[in-house]
Formats: sequence, C-alpha cells, structure tokens
Amino acid sequence: MKAASLAEIKTELKRVPQAELVETLLRLARYKKENKELLTYLLFEADDLNTYIQNVQQEIADGFEEINTANIHWTKKGVRKVLRITNKHIRYTGSKVAETELLTYFCRALKESGIKLNKSTQLTNLYNAQLKKIRAAVATMHEDLQYDYLSQLDDLE
Repeated sequence: MKAASLAEIKTELKRVPQAELVETLLRLARYKKENKELLTYLLFEADDLNTYIQNVQQEIADGFEEINTANIHWTKKGVRKVLRITNKHIRYTGSKVAETELLTYFCRALKESGIKLNKSTQLTNLYNAQLKKIRAAVATMHEDLQYDYLSQLDDLE
C-alpha cells in the first residue's frame, strides 16, 4: 500500500466531519507513543512555549544525572539517549528559537556534567555537530536574536 501525499491528506481532512476527525486522531494516538506525545504537545502545551522549554530542560538535566560515567561506552549511550529526547521535543515544537534554546542547554549541560569530551572522538564529534546545528538555526533568526544566541554559543566553544 502506497501512502498518500501530504497535500492529498490535507484535502481529504478538510472534507471529513469533525466527529470522524476526532475518532481518526484518537485512533492514530493509540498506535505510537510519539503520536500521543505530539498530540499532547499540540493540544495542551503549544500555547506556552517558554514553560514547555523549561520542562524539557529539566528533563535534559535529569537525563544527565542518570548517565553512567563509569565506562565511556555507557557514557556515550547515555549522552545519545538524552540527545534523542532533546531532538524529539525540538521536532514537536517546530520552532528555531526552541531548537536553539534546547540545544544550547544540552551543550551547556554536557560541558558541566564532568564528562570528558576529549576522551572520545564520538562525543567530541557529537558536541561539535550540535554547535553546528545551533549556528544553522541562529542564522535564520532576526539580527537581535542572532547576537544574543551567538554570544551564548561563544561561551560553549
């Protein structure tokens, strides 16, 4: 079975009655945890982006506290897990400001966690890739915001 394009789905959703649309969304939410999380964000948390960012930052901080630093392998796994969670929340928001805030917080938390980045090439590359993502997101923003975020970024390098 071939999936329909987004344009086809959009036109079909416009024709569906509201009650049937609600049933379709509920059915979609049953199948994947990510679908349910995205619907939760859109329905309950999208109105207050700052609070959402603070909640995600707390989740990032908690993730760094749980990382096993006894072995570099487990450390890398833990850091990648926290980054995966961060990227998931960035996808939900679809906002460059949220992306910049969350990735900056991730990098700062990684630096302050005491994890030796120079012990592992993979961790160094992961950290540098996040800095590159931040720069790309900041480049699309207004000049005043760019100045603020680039000064924060300079502190991370």
